[in-house]
Amino acid sequence: MNKKWGELEGIQPTALRMLKNSIVKDRVAHAYLLEGSKGTGKKEISFLFAKRLFCLNPHEHEPCYECINCKRIDSGNHPDVHFIEPDGLSIKKEQVQYLQAEFTKTGVESNKKLYIINHVDKMTVSASNSLLKFLEEPTDGTYAILLTETIQKLLDTIISRCQVISLRSLTEKQLAEQLMNHNLSRADATLMPYLTNSITEAIELSEDEWFGLARKLVIQLYEVLTTRPQQALLFIHEKWVPHFKEKEQAHIGLNLLMLLYRDVLTLQVEEEPMIIYFYKEDHLKSHALQATQQKIIAKIEVILRAKNKLNSNMNIQLLMEQLVLDLQEG
Repeated sequence: MNKKWGELEGIQPTALRMLKNSIVKDRVAHAYLLEGSKGTGKKEISFLFAKRLFCLNPHEHEPCYECINCKRIDSGNHPDVHFIEPDGLSIKKEQVQYLQAEFTKTGVESNKKLYIINHVDKMTVSASNSLLKFLEEPTDGTYAILLTETIQKLLDTIISRCQVISLRSLTEKQLAEQLMNHNLSRADATLMPYLTNSITEAIELSEDEWFGLARKLVIQLYEVLTTRPQQALLFIHEKWVPHFKEKEQAHIGLNLLMLLYRDVLTLQVEEEPMIIYFYKEDHLKSHALQATQQKIIAKIEVILRAKNKLNSNMNIQLLMEQLVLDLQEG
């Protein structure tokens, strides 16, 4: 949450320009709604805006990052900045009522108060109605920032009372560059954008020992399928199933496998700089020369069908057994 204005502006230029204009022109809205997919920086932007709102030594649109208010917001300890997120699966009426009670009091250290509600779309009906009343009757110096990945789930009356700022998803290239700046290896930074759009999740995944072994097993399965297909079922029983036990893990495995076949197709259309498993280029090129584009496309479609079956809770072992048989036929 300690990213500076310039960093976030490089990722979300339109959103930061809108906030900058509202600050410079002294037209800060009573309520903002930041909407965008996971990993687009909604929470980071909201806390950056909070720092500018409460900063003791701001410079135009930007906070100083060094004063006690900036530091306490970074640590989550500012008494006039309240952050609410789901308690379990939802945001409950009691959480909004707590905010309402807090905001009837005078600011502890200033005449301003700010509340940030993460995943505002997960409010119960009663909580949404309480929030709506809160938004309809703002007091001077009260500000709100609402964050959501699914704006379509919000009441129109809530949306209409906020200044909506839409955040764009990062491109694979942008996310890879960000991850390289966080000291991820080229191999990880190139791969992660195809698994998640969240910088935080990408970093956590790259540091996970389970994921490191998962990637090796996926490459091994691909090599078995292309060089020793008769051993593929044994590999699934002995290596794959014991490692990819959970549904989400199996999804990651299928995504990694699909990206290998995608690389083969990419090489067939002579787009070498675009491949993800660049460190396996020689093996992939060999496969690209031996198979037709139609066959590789068919294999990708088989994996996509397996992903859909996984969503319907099909047994993972049975699904993988059928998948390798289908890939062998393809």
